[in-house]
Amino acid sequence: MYRKRADAVGDAIVIAGGGTAGHVFPGLALARELEGRGRSVVFVGTETGPESRLVPEAGFAFRAVPVQPFVRRVSPAALRGPIAALRAVGRCRPVVREAAAVVGMGGYASVPAILAARLERAPTVLHEQNAVAGLANRALSRLAATVALGFADAGGSFPRRRVVVTGNPVREEILAVRATRDALTKEAWRRFDLDRRRTTVVIFGGSQGALHVNRTAVGACALLASRRDLQVLLIAGSAHIEEVRRALENPTRALRVRAEGFVDRMDLAYAAADLVVSRAGASSVAEVSVCGLPALLVPYPYATAGHQEANARALQRAGGASVLRDDELSAESLAERIAGLVDQRDRLTAMGARSLAFAAPDAAVRLADAVEDVAR
Repeated sequence: MYRKRADAVGDAIVIAGGGTAGHVFPGLALARELEGRGRSVVFVGTETGPESRLVPEAGFAFRAVPVQPFVRRVSPAALRGPIAALRAVGRCRPVVREAAAVVGMGGYASVPAILAARLERAPTVLHEQNAVAGLANRALSRLAATVALGFADAGGSFPRRRVVVTGNPVREEILAVRATRDALTKEAWRRFDLDRRRTTVVIFGGSQGALHVNRTAVGACALLASRRDLQVLLIAGSAHIEEVRRALENPTRALRVRAEGFVDRMDLAYAAADLVVSRAGASSVAEVSVCGLPALLVPYPYATAGHQEANARALQRAGGASVLRDDELSAESLAERIAGLVDQRDRLTAMGARSLAFAAPDAAVRLADAVEDVAR
């Protein structure tokens, strides 16, 4: 039985994790829920990841620690890793010392805070986002009071008595898409210069973009060039947007295509979408499903232990998604899949309903309940 330290004071919850927006946004959703319950929240994350910007912008305290990714090959960086890890744990100890609980949101950025919490006898909760458990969470699970799962599929990797399925928390503005879709769609038409009479396909590869998805999407747009009934919103990522826009230059195309770099209002993109084409990160799958959208998922092939494909297959089994493997992804296959889906309106509608049924819109509430149970 996990014993909470007797001298615990304060009501603060420490949330640790980051490195990608997909790790940060669920943490922020949890923080909002905890804040609404009267808890103060402090984030711990990397100095260079998106959390260093997104967390302060959201109004929460942020403590940066010098965390390094795991290096699995022999190299100078691997030899320096243990020293850097000890330094990061030391930096985290004062932050977690008086915490009511510490929550690890997964990934290497959460490790120092969880180890520091163990040293300070602060109770911990781990959140595993993906359908295949990550190395850090598997290693730390013996130290945790509770392991919360985004996908039930990951449960076999953890001690059963400590597991609770919560789903993946989603930002408030994404949760609001279904209730306010009409107004958001009109705003999206203006923001992205879209034609309200056309079927809209939204394509994105993640917060940083995905070069293979971008280039294939450009080729698919060329093959769909004669479709006057379609339009594509391609969110390419800031690093790739200029290349994509140059490749899309074709004034004779009947297909309407709008290319964006980074979109900070994904609620507008989701509201406008009739079909989403994306990678299968846990946050993307969670957001698409809470919006009740049909999806064509292209899992990132180098995700650790194939966790993106496992995420995609979970939504596919529920009937909310079609899956196209990256090694099968080409301009031709993408164009064919898009056309095959948008030309079957009844199928799109059914997929959207099944996607919504798969969703966990109360994931932040469930996860906050688990944190509160441990904190008490």
